[in-house]
Amino acid sequence: MRPIRRPDAVLVQAVIAGALSFAHLHDLAAAAGQSGWKAWAYPVSVDLLLVAAWRRLRISRAAGVPARSAWTWFTVALVASLGANVATAGLLDLGHVPDWLRILVAGWPALAFLGGTLLVHSPSEPATEPARMPALPSVDPEPAHEPPPESPAVPVPPALVAHARKIANDHQARTGSPIDADTLRARLGVPPLMADAIAAQLA
Repeated sequence: MRPIRRPDAVLVQAVIAGALSFAHLHDLAAAAGQSGWKAWAYPVSVDLLLVAAWRRLRISRAAGVPARSAWTWFTVALVASLGANVATAGLLDLGHVPDWLRILVAGWPALAFLGGTLLVHSPSEPATEPARMPALPSVDPEPAHEPPPESPAVPVPPALVAHARKIANDHQARTGSPIDADTLRARLGVPPLMADAIAAQLA
């Protein structure tokens, strides 16, 4: 006889918790004025950002690179999910949603797009220093100087450039000097090439 396979209690619990969280996010979005398919898209967006951030965390750990950006967006998605669960637990009148909550719900798509873009462009492998070749004497007394190869263009989303411009303006206002590429990269949590591309557009 085949052994009777018992359902995994942890898996069943995960399915129940996911379904409840999904419903709470939908109810909150609907109460904030997002009707029809838009109310159903909000829990999908939150859960996808949560999964993408968790996947980036695992990749970053395996590659030995910093995972600050992944932790940031994982926390943002987790707070959005937990916030919906708490808000729909009777602590908030869904018939009279405050204006600040409507603003947060309406601004979530742009925030989720920014987070997804940064997660996609986060480095997945540690930077390796190229091997140094031994110096050789030059045969030609006047060697031709060739221009250095151009770095490949890094695509930068317009939303990310606008966010970086706000950071740069704030830095200029506080310090009185333009923001440098290293500081911009640390504030945005993006790879060096993307930070240079963004700094070039801000110049």
